[in-house]
Amino acid sequence: MASAAGMRVVTLGGKGSSLTSSSVFEIANGFARVAIDASAISRRSSSSSVSASKFLLSIPTYFTPEETRAYLVLLLSKLLFSASSSCVTQLLEILDGDVIASEYSLDDLGTVDYTSAAIDGFAGILDHCVAGLSSIVDAVAAMSCEALRADVSPFNLMDSGDGSSSKDVVAVAADFKIFFNDSKMVKSGSGLSDPSVAEIPSVHGSLREISRLLHSKTRVQLNSGFREGSAKDLSTTLLSLARALENLGEISIQRTKLLLSNSFPDVKLQSRLSEILVPKCLSYGALEGLCEASYSALRKKNYLLFVHLVYDLLEAVRSLVSCEAITAFVSLEGTALFADNSCAGNGDAEESLVDEASNASKKSDKKKKGGLGRGTSDLIKFMKEKLLGEAAKTSIEKLVEDFISLLNPRFLVFSDLLLKVKKIVESNESLKKPKLPKGTRDFSKEQMAVREKAFAIIVDVFKRHGAMSLDTPVFELRETLMGKYGEDAKLIYDIADQGGELLSLRYDLTVPFARHVAMNGLTSFKRYQIGKVYRRDNPSKGRYREFYQCDLDIAGQFEKMGPDFEVIKILTELLDELNIGDYEVKLNHRKLLDGMLAICGVPAEKFRTICSSVDKLDKQKFEQVKKEMVQEKGLAEEVADKIGTFVKLRGSPLELLSKLKEEGSEFLTNSDSELALNELGILFKALARSKCIDKVVFDLSLARGLDYYTGMIFEAVFKGTTQVGSIASGGRYDNLIGSLGSKPVPAVGISLGIERVFAIMEEIQKDRNQDIRAVETQVLVSILGDDLSLAAEITSNLWNKKIKAEFMVNKRMAKHFDRATGSKIPYMVIVGDHELSKAIVKLKNVKAGTEEEVPMDALVPELQRRLDNQP
Repeated sequence: MASAAGMRVVTLGGKGSSLTSSSVFEIANGFARVAIDASAISRRSSSSSVSASKFLLSIPTYFTPEETRAYLVLLLSKLLFSASSSCVTQLLEILDGDVIASEYSLDDLGTVDYTSAAIDGFAGILDHCVAGLSSIVDAVAAMSCEALRADVSPFNLMDSGDGSSSKDVVAVAADFKIFFNDSKMVKSGSGLSDPSVAEIPSVHGSLREISRLLHSKTRVQLNSGFREGSAKDLSTTLLSLARALENLGEISIQRTKLLLSNSFPDVKLQSRLSEILVPKCLSYGALEGLCEASYSALRKKNYLLFVHLVYDLLEAVRSLVSCEAITAFVSLEGTALFADNSCAGNGDAEESLVDEASNASKKSDKKKKGGLGRGTSDLIKFMKEKLLGEAAKTSIEKLVEDFISLLNPRFLVFSDLLLKVKKIVESNESLKKPKLPKGTRDFSKEQMAVREKAFAIIVDVFKRHGAMSLDTPVFELRETLMGKYGEDAKLIYDIADQGGELLSLRYDLTVPFARHVAMNGLTSFKRYQIGKVYRRDNPSKGRYREFYQCDLDIAGQFEKMGPDFEVIKILTELLDELNIGDYEVKLNHRKLLDGMLAICGVPAEKFRTICSSVDKLDKQKFEQVKKEMVQEKGLAEEVADKIGTFVKLRGSPLELLSKLKEEGSEFLTNSDSELALNELGILFKALARSKCIDKVVFDLSLARGLDYYTGMIFEAVFKGTTQVGSIASGGRYDNLIGSLGSKPVPAVGISLGIERVFAIMEEIQKDRNQDIRAVETQVLVSILGDDLSLAAEITSNLWNKKIKAEFMVNKRMAKHFDRATGSKIPYMVIVGDHELSKAIVKLKNVKAGTEEEVPMDALVPELQRRLDNQP
């Protein structure tokens, strides 16, 4: 134990004082001492009396002094939270001395669960050590990858933004790229490929995730009193930690073996290092045995033994990582580190390392030093300074011992190493590739070509039906959006208050349209709008936080069900012309739903919230929805069962409608459902006459969770192999515009989920192996020389005639041809000295591979003729 003079003091029991994992570690290892705040002592002396009863506190025989001290300091801390206990000063005295006894006689410990203090003490030490280890293992594995000349393609990870990738796994991969920056030792797609390298991002990422969870739980436990169930709670997290450490140890062992067998050109050095490290490193079997022992202790609910064995496992894995670090470091630095005879084994002290193998090793060393990544090189330099100091060389035995100290958190040099690793990662932040916010994405030039083509089709269909374009701000007053989306209102993005208006990003394009109509006093407007909307949703495949919607809405008084028919017709035209494959349009009526709920016995005030539950039937089984309606929303079970019989009804629109209107149908006893059936009858006849009813399914489970719908509702679902969910939806909303402060204006609209449609189109193109042109360039003007003015003249003549052209000035013909073929440009106009002397150009058909000479002044009409005749 260190001298008390100059030691850090950790004060407990005072106002605002708190205990951290680092403090527990320092106290447990004698680097800090404990004091009790005077106010806590005063409170206890005034409220406590000395008890005649004694309690014998037994320390498990397998506890080390470090573990015992962690146990006692947490017991002391928790007793300070309790109402009274007279043994706190005794515990303080014990902690001030050498903790070597196996049991202590204490005054009045009471009936508290004192074992929880031991578990929390272990958690504090583990939290501190794991936090350091999770940073060090990245640095060590990066050295190994460089020494092994590994294939680092497994580190080419990016956050997808849709929630399908682990943040910690991607972060580990990004940190490794900093170590590898400018490395000539490692490459993507070539080099050594092994699971012990490929699994680094997932194994190290898992350790980071569990480390963060352990820290969160430990921080609470260290600063609270005795709590029932805390042992089970922490043990669950520590079990995950044990499994993560087991995985970490396994791949570290494998990399060490690979290093010893593949990265040492000097056989003697390899042999001597193996001889020293084998006794210090666990085998696979020993690691598995330690893990199994800890799992067995947990199964038997022996929590104290379990946490002790997890700590043993952590120490064992740290030792394995140390062995890997030594091996990687020596492999990269080679024989230059050692005195000539220091690597010789027993009986070989007379032999010199300066032989042919050693010379080969030194040549290899030079190559390695010249090709290391910036981060790895910086780390190696730091390690040499710490390990060798002023000495030029060392012995291999001393290097191994010094290295073990370097990676031991009980030595000050470990803190220096941690700071260095942190500095390498943070100082190279600028070298990290920037990334997208979650739930967003960029679109490549090929993707944009597909999107622009799709947008053109959509706009053409909208204009065919007489719609006019409108644009609205991406943010609205918060009061405009609130109360329109039911339970989905929680997904609205609020903008930070800047001391003025309260604003939110638009959730859809419908409410902004309604606001525009109401604000301007319009009574009739058929408009379309294509724009981005924002939802604070959990990203997943096909679900984003920022995405485009393509909307068409018809507001105003028109013939009964006329606009409703037209929006369904528009939807079928859109999906047919986008050529995405098979789909169906599920259709229902909000008043039919209200009538159905009333018939089933649902109170009117619960219609909207029950509709939100019914709306989940496309994603959940009825039993799950029923549980929500009964347990969370207070619906009677028999009412929920009756709803279940109705929502299963779906089929051909005219046939199901006829069934629901049969004499004696319950739906005819309710005015809302009877009105809805009559309106749907008009709609279905119009759809049948327009020959698009075959795409429509009458589905009583369709609810659409948004509160503003009042009439027909619909949703289009793709039926192909790409699982994207709903691709379009909409319905009638007769009260929304009036709710914004104007006279009521009935409206109906459609919203196309264009992002999901794009996902389908991209999948179709991939399946058909279709090439996509990102540019529409028709002609490449190729100037073989350096005359920009000539390129400007010829290309301008083409642009003036609306011909899509680009130019390139370069002496090498191959460059021009690569540009034309790479961009799939159909024609090249080639001009060199020969062509200039004859006042001609060579007109080349790139795909056919043919070319002919054309007079300079005839170029434009000749190109126009050819382009006009293109299929």
